[in-house]
Amino acid sequence: MTAIENKRFIQGIHAELAKGNGKPFVDSLADDFSWIMKGRTPWSRAYNGKQAVQNELLKPLYAQFEGRYVNTAERFIAEDDFVVVQCSGDVVTKRGKRYDNQYCFIYRLAGGRVVELTEYLDTALVDEALEAPARAG
Repeated sequence: MTAIENKRFIQGIHAELAKGNGKPFVDSLADDFSWIMKGRTPWSRAYNGKQAVQNELLKPLYAQFEGRYVNTAERFIAEDDFVVVQCSGDVVTKRGKRYDNQYCFIYRLAGGRVVELTEYLDTALVDEALEAPARAG
């Protein structure tokens, strides 16, 4: 896919995330997808494989949310196989904390699938609003 096609693909995913629909995002992930969360929080690490991302990141994260998580994109930049998205989240945790994080997502695509996501975010907010995930193993 071209940079423009990749950008449109990610824009479509984020249009659904803005409605609180994460299914197109999950459906876009390659089986060997890798999510790299930058920083020094208990959540910060590489999650390797679509199943690991779902079981070790998304399920425990979404279990902390009181309502539907919404992510609104503000800017898309595309070059070759990469699409960079500046976006912000909107949700309240079950403990009553706002978790309205600001993100820079760097997507890498191959063969019409998302193969890698590098996430930059407000790590102080992660520590303040979220409980640490349980570690597998």
